[in-house]
Amino acid sequence: MLFYDCSTAPNPRRARIFIAEKGLTVETREISIAKGEQLSPEFRAINPRATVPVLVTDDGTTLAENIAIATYLEARFPEPPLMGTTPEEKGRVAMWNAIVEGQGGMAVAEAFRNGHPAMKGRALPGPLDLPQIPELAERGLRRTHAYFDLLETRLQQSPWLAGDSFTLADISAFVFTDFARVVKLRPPETNAATQDWLTRMRARPSSSL
Repeated sequence: MLFYDCSTAPNPRRARIFIAEKGLTVETREISIAKGEQLSPEFRAINPRATVPVLVTDDGTTLAENIAIATYLEARFPEPPLMGTTPEEKGRVAMWNAIVEGQGGMAVAEAFRNGHPAMKGRALPGPLDLPQIPELAERGLRRTHAYFDLLETRLQQSPWLAGDSFTLADISAFVFTDFARVVKLRPPETNAATQDWLTRMRARPSSSL
């Protein structure tokens, strides 16, 4: 397998952590978003959408979305399970992964891409150059605060997002929560359940990747 990564971006980090939690060692090539390497003709021949991460499987199949990469690796390397084992668990993992992507990942991205000077003209990932919209940056900040509230409410009910076990949903939520630093936001220290979860997440060796 061949993994196309970017060490500074959140979405490749999600796949990187998932790979590590599976105990796998995969050949990796770094694609620098800061240098615009994802827009090069060479990389777009691999992924025309000009986004990372990308996993090329042993048979040459190109998987260019986190959920696709995780689904493939879970099927091929089922231990340890990171996407549930029973139908109910699988459903909860999929649900909470989608929730944190929509309410957390998209919120932070909205604030960052529409408000940070480094993202001028790059308000969305992919091949199109799009202008920033300041109002969306403000909305993203408000949505990120709401995401922190959502996390706290859920983690008061459950030790991990999808239930009693660490899963893909926790990986996604952790990466998005950590990446909120780029818009100078952190979960409140008073969010005790979230802080406990973050401590447990940071204790995992994969969290340093």
